[in-house]
Amino acid sequence: MTERKTERKNLPSLKPDIRLFGSVSENMLSEFLRQQAEVETGKPVVLELSTSGGDADIGRRIAEELRLWQERDGREVYFWGKTFVFSAGVTVMAAIPAQRRFLTRDCELLIHERKMSRDISLNGSLRSALTLLHDEIAQIESGQRLERDGFAQLVKGTGLSLQQLQEKVLTRDWYVPAQEALKLGLVAGIV
Repeated sequence: MTERKTERKNLPSLKPDIRLFGSVSENMLSEFLRQQAEVETGKPVVLELSTSGGDADIGRRIAEELRLWQERDGREVYFWGKTFVFSAGVTVMAAIPAQRRFLTRDCELLIHERKMSRDISLNGSLRSALTLLHDEIAQIESGQRLERDGFAQLVKGTGLSLQQLQEKVLTRDWYVPAQEALKLGLVAGIV
């Protein structure tokens, strides 16, 4: 009991200012922006998230808003992952410094490489086929760069190196229980 109280004192409130759940999508972004506009100024902000993942680029958009909010406005933002924070949700979490990230004890993170599903149909001149393939390769290279940047942000200030993280996710999706995330320093505490 005492241990949980000690961890809890670092999370400024058990009443989140922003609550997001469901798929990381345009709807979640819209809800985030709506709630962000209503947050009281002059106090730390607690963002609660439960998500099975979703659109990686929408996750990046929410993360960028959080980064700007913290850097430009000096807002102290805390992350509180509840039950499941998968995929694009981890991208959102990574925008908040590790010392201000918290999970519920039942929470699991899912960290994995960006995924892509695409059928390519080549029909026409060889030049147009080559152009199409170059465009697809450019998209893959961009995705890998964004993934690397996001992973670097996730491990910053933790006990896990970028190389260690990449080795974990190159072989399979990595489900990280709250206790393991705490041990690795990916989060500051468990509530």
